[in-house]
Amino acid sequence: MAIEYLTKEQIESGLSTVLASPQDCGKLEAIVVRPEPNQREYHRAVNLSPEGGVEGDRWVTSEADPRAQVSIMNARLLRLIARDEERISLAGDNLIVDLDISETNIHAGQKLMVGEALLEVTDLAHTGCDKFAERYGLDAVRYINAAERKSLHLRGVYARVLKAGTVRVGDIVQKAE
Repeated sequence: MAIEYLTKEQIESGLSTVLASPQDCGKLEAIVVRPEPNQREYHRAVNLSPEGGVEGDRWVTSEADPRAQVSIMNARLLRLIARDEERISLAGDNLIVDLDISETNIHAGQKLMVGEALLEVTDLAHTGCDKFAERYGLDAVRYINAAERKSLHLRGVYARVLKAGTVRVGDIVQKAE
């Protein structure tokens, strides 16, 4: 079955729902682990640690930039462009959250409590790439990467683990001091 990608106009029409995400206290809606390139596994719970990032994720062996231990993406935007719940894992982001992750709400250095773990959002840019375009369409990657929307962090943010702990689907995601 051929996948129909959203147009820029269709994405734009759904943006108000994305921008209405909770600002201070949201929810962890999905956990995705990437054990190998192009492999995705949904988990109900996973351990996060400063040494290994997301347990079972290939970050520890492939990327090794501590600023990219954990990738976080807004669930509302991802559901909009994925068009099917099973396709949200294709983005490859570890924590899919219902939380406003725009720069005005979540900035580099912001701490987030997720389940038992404490994360810190890093300054590493997270942008859509060729693989993202293949999975969600060229209009989606162009829309997300547009200069006028960069501050919305539509593609997501990266974080590092400050305090180890278990995170579970359904856990509260909230700003921490």
